[in-house]
Amino acid sequence: MAKIKTTFFCQNCGSQFSKWQGQCTSCKEWNTIAEEVIQKPEKSNWKTQSSTDIRISKPLKINEIDTSQEARLDILDNEFNRVLGGGMVKGSLTLLGGEPGIGKSTLLLQIALNINYKTLYVSGEESQRQIKMRAERINPSCESCYILTETKTQNIFKQIESLKPEIVIIDSIQTLHSDFIESSAGSISQIKECTTELIKFAKETATPVLLIGHITKDGHIAGPKILEHMVDTVLQFEGDRNHVFRVLRANKNRFGSTNELGIYEMQGSGLREVSNPSEILISEKDGELSGNAVAATLEGLRPLMIEVQALVSTAVYGTPQRSATGFNAKRLNMILAILEKRAGFRLGAKDVFLNITGGITVDDPAIDLAVVAAILSSNEDMALPSDFCFAAEVGLSGEIRPVQRVEQRILEAEKLGFKTIFISKYSKISIKNTSIVVQKVSKIEDIIHHLI
Repeated sequence: MAKIKTTFFCQNCGSQFSKWQGQCTSCKEWNTIAEEVIQKPEKSNWKTQSSTDIRISKPLKINEIDTSQEARLDILDNEFNRVLGGGMVKGSLTLLGGEPGIGKSTLLLQIALNINYKTLYVSGEESQRQIKMRAERINPSCESCYILTETKTQNIFKQIESLKPEIVIIDSIQTLHSDFIESSAGSISQIKECTTELIKFAKETATPVLLIGHITKDGHIAGPKILEHMVDTVLQFEGDRNHVFRVLRANKNRFGSTNELGIYEMQGSGLREVSNPSEILISEKDGELSGNAVAATLEGLRPLMIEVQALVSTAVYGTPQRSATGFNAKRLNMILAILEKRAGFRLGAKDVFLNITGGITVDDPAIDLAVVAAILSSNEDMALPSDFCFAAEVGLSGEIRPVQRVEQRILEAEKLGFKTIFISKYSKISIKNTSIVVQKVSKIEDIIHHLI
């Protein structure tokens, strides 16, 4: 009998140690190192000897490799397809993470019920009755989705061999366990082993696999960091539980861009795709209010019009408050310093609160000018015209800097009915005959002259 090997893993970051110690030297956390038994036979769990789809690998010249047959699977979800880069690649492994209750299982179950491919949905957290109750609200007439409640990988692969599905969904990777590893489900070694077996299955049979991953209290996917390196795509499903909107982002994508964004609305019948995000990011108002400005931003290839809200008030306590929701707080402090130094506004003794509506977070520097406009509007208690929008970056010297793909922002603002857009004087645009007025400004003093 082979000697049983043991090793020590940090349950927080996945670092491996030869002996136990109180503190992990990698993540500096205390009492997170635990002993795990490793006893893995030489043979693999996924048996491919009887499979007819085995492709024997041999070296090829790079210009002899044929990529014309790498067709993507259309999963009939435009938002999900966009984030993946045009559809699901055969043999790919996709990991979806997010907060508990945000809608990860609902999203993948909805995909499994709506597509025309034979899909096996493996759940280790819910019973078949629970999944059926959720499925009846989404699409009760689906006949191509099969539900399996199982956590042992050996039994899952037996069902896969008999059913031969075209897509496999695992909910979740932390609940799976293999008999070849003597440790509990969710441990570092179990997650690595189960993921390795799924990768071997996906690559050898060209079957795409979708995994759901739990996250820790810090927002990272639970398990070893190597899990994110092993898979092809890492998706993040996020949003505020107090809002009905959910945002799908790609943190890693071997087959497409990581700048794309998918937006959903949570409803009683499932998740609704939001094809025009500007409708949810710009609030409806009966009258004009001070402190509101609209920015033309980009998320990947998609232009968005978002509303920036600011509140400037006299500081009640000695130290003024600076608070930003959905915007970088350090960048807010930088913009306030620019306004005080270059424009002469005394904001050092005032509280400033900033909010991006819709519950999303924006990192595009093109919203700097809209932030300036919202702060000035609230400070002067003067409402900006509702048909004004902004798309420019603000420099430390008070100059208005150009941003990329400004023409696409102008056309999106024109489509949504805005009459005037403020951009940098140094932006190069070639579009003509537009109904929207393109107002070019070079310094922060120019924007103040137009607004006040």
